[in-house]
Amino acid sequence: MGKIKCTRVWLGALAGWAIFMIWSGVTNFLVLMPKYAAAQAAEQMLAEPRYPFFMAVWAVTLFAVAVIGAFLYAASRATLGAGPKTALIIGALVGFAAGFPIDFSLSAWATFPRVIPLWWLLELGVGSVLSTLVAGFIYRE
Repeated sequence: MGKIKCTRVWLGALAGWAIFMIWSGVTNFLVLMPKYAAAQAAEQMLAEPRYPFFMAVWAVTLFAVAVIGAFLYAASRATLGAGPKTALIIGALVGFAAGFPIDFSLSAWATFPRVIPLWWLLELGVGSVLSTLVAGFIYRE
Protein backbone atom coordinates (compact mmCIF):
# COMPACT_ATOMS: atom_id res chain seq x y z
CA MET A 1 0.00 0.00 0.00
CA GLY A 2 1.34 3.41 -0.94
CA LYS A 3 1.67 6.41 1.29
CA ILE A 4 -1.31 8.78 1.46
CA LYS A 5 -0.63 12.22 0.00
CA CYS A 6 -1.92 14.43 2.81
CA THR A 7 -1.77 17.65 0.80
CA ARG A 8 -4.02 16.13 -1.88
CA VAL A 9 -6.41 14.88 0.80
CA TRP A 10 -6.69 18.39 2.28
CA LEU A 11 -7.11 20.00 -1.15
CA GLY A 12 -9.78 17.46 -2.08
CA ALA A 13 -11.53 17.97 1.24
CA LEU A 14 -11.51 21.74 0.77
CA ALA A 15 -12.94 21.51 -2.74
CA GLY A 16 -15.44 18.87 -1.63
CA TRP A 17 -16.47 21.06 1.29
CA ALA A 18 -17.22 23.95 -1.09
CA ILE A 19 -19.59 21.69 -3.05
CA PHE A 20 -21.05 20.38 0.21
CA MET A 21 -21.76 23.96 1.37
CA ILE A 22 -23.51 24.77 -1.91
CA TRP A 23 -25.66 21.63 -1.64
CA SER A 24 -26.41 22.45 2.01
CA GLY A 25 -27.50 25.96 0.99
CA VAL A 26 -29.78 24.61 -1.74
CA THR A 27 -31.29 22.10 0.67
CA ASN A 28 -31.88 24.49 3.55
CA PHE A 29 -32.65 27.78 1.81
CA LEU A 30 -34.40 26.76 -1.39
CA VAL A 31 -36.13 23.52 -0.39
CA LEU A 32 -36.66 23.64 3.37
CA MET A 33 -37.08 27.34 4.18
CA PRO A 34 -40.89 27.32 3.64
CA LYS A 35 -41.17 24.14 5.71
CA TYR A 36 -39.07 25.71 8.47
CA ALA A 37 -41.38 28.75 8.48
CA ALA A 38 -44.48 26.54 8.77
CA ALA A 39 -42.93 24.46 11.56
CA GLN A 40 -41.89 27.62 13.41
CA ALA A 41 -45.37 29.11 13.05
CA ALA A 42 -46.81 25.88 14.50
CA GLU A 43 -44.25 26.10 17.33
CA GLN A 44 -42.68 22.80 16.29
CA MET A 45 -39.27 24.43 15.72
CA LEU A 46 -37.50 27.34 17.32
CA ALA A 47 -37.42 30.57 15.31
CA GLU A 48 -33.77 31.11 16.28
CA PRO A 49 -31.14 28.49 17.07
CA ARG A 50 -30.27 27.86 20.70
CA TYR A 51 -26.66 28.57 19.84
CA PRO A 52 -25.87 31.86 18.09
CA PHE A 53 -22.75 30.28 16.57
CA PHE A 54 -24.68 27.35 15.03
CA MET A 55 -24.01 28.29 11.39
CA ALA A 56 -20.25 28.50 11.92
CA VAL A 57 -20.15 25.17 13.74
CA TRP A 58 -22.31 23.58 11.02
CA ALA A 59 -19.85 24.76 8.35
CA VAL A 60 -16.94 23.33 10.35
CA THR A 61 -18.86 20.07 10.82
CA LEU A 62 -19.45 19.74 7.08
CA PHE A 63 -15.74 20.37 6.55
CA ALA A 64 -14.96 17.56 9.00
CA VAL A 65 -17.26 15.22 7.06
CA ALA A 66 -15.53 16.25 3.83
CA VAL A 67 -12.12 15.52 5.36
CA ILE A 68 -13.30 12.11 6.56
CA GLY A 69 -14.63 11.25 3.10
CA ALA A 70 -11.45 12.45 1.37
CA PHE A 71 -9.21 10.53 3.77
CA LEU A 72 -11.24 7.33 3.51
CA TYR A 73 -11.18 7.59 -0.28
CA ALA A 74 -7.40 8.00 -0.31
CA ALA A 75 -6.97 5.12 2.14
CA SER A 76 -9.28 2.77 0.24
CA ARG A 77 -7.78 3.25 -3.23
CA ALA A 78 -5.34 0.38 -2.66
CA THR A 79 -8.09 -2.15 -1.93
CA LEU A 80 -11.12 -0.82 -3.81
CA GLY A 81 -9.29 0.82 -6.70
CA ALA A 82 -9.04 4.43 -7.77
CA GLY A 83 -11.91 6.21 -9.43
CA PRO A 84 -15.45 7.47 -9.10
CA LYS A 85 -16.93 4.09 -8.13
CA THR A 86 -14.79 3.98 -4.99
CA ALA A 87 -15.54 7.65 -4.23
CA LEU A 88 -19.25 6.94 -4.63
CA ILE A 89 -19.08 3.96 -2.27
CA ILE A 90 -17.10 5.87 0.37
CA GLY A 91 -19.33 8.94 0.06
CA ALA A 92 -22.48 6.85 0.44
CA LEU A 93 -21.11 5.08 3.51
CA VAL A 94 -20.01 8.34 5.14
CA GLY A 95 -23.33 10.00 4.26
CA PHE A 96 -25.33 7.12 5.69
CA ALA A 97 -23.32 7.12 8.92
CA ALA A 98 -23.55 10.90 9.23
CA GLY A 99 -27.23 11.27 8.43
CA PHE A 100 -29.39 8.21 8.80
CA PRO A 101 -29.35 7.46 12.56
CA ILE A 102 -30.28 10.94 13.77
CA ASP A 103 -32.66 11.73 10.94
CA PHE A 104 -34.50 8.44 11.36
CA SER A 105 -34.84 9.21 15.06
CA LEU A 106 -36.14 12.70 14.31
CA SER A 107 -38.65 11.40 11.79
CA ALA A 108 -39.94 8.97 14.43
CA TRP A 109 -40.05 11.32 17.43
CA ALA A 110 -40.04 14.98 16.42
CA THR A 111 -43.29 16.85 16.04
CA PHE A 112 -42.37 18.68 12.84
CA PRO A 113 -43.16 17.10 9.45
CA ARG A 114 -41.09 14.06 8.43
CA VAL A 115 -40.08 15.75 5.19
CA ILE A 116 -37.65 17.97 7.17
CA PRO A 117 -35.46 15.12 8.48
CA LEU A 118 -35.77 13.43 5.08
CA TRP A 119 -34.18 16.48 3.46
CA TRP A 120 -31.58 16.68 6.23
CA LEU A 121 -30.71 13.06 5.43
CA LEU A 122 -30.44 13.97 1.74
CA GLU A 123 -28.33 16.98 2.65
CA LEU A 124 -25.77 14.80 4.44
CA GLY A 125 -26.03 11.78 2.12
CA VAL A 126 -25.88 13.55 -1.23
CA GLY A 127 -23.44 16.13 0.15
CA SER A 128 -21.08 13.38 1.32
CA VAL A 129 -21.22 11.66 -2.07
CA LEU A 130 -20.61 14.90 -3.99
CA SER A 131 -17.83 15.93 -1.62
CA THR A 132 -16.07 12.58 -1.88
CA LEU A 133 -16.42 12.50 -5.67
CA VAL A 134 -14.76 15.91 -5.88
CA ALA A 135 -12.04 14.85 -3.42
CA GLY A 136 -11.47 11.68 -5.44
CA PHE A 137 -11.14 13.69 -8.63
CA ILE A 138 -8.50 15.91 -7.00
CA TYR A 139 -6.60 13.07 -5.33
CA ARG A 140 -4.11 11.75 -7.89
CA GLU A 141 -1.09 9.48 -7.62
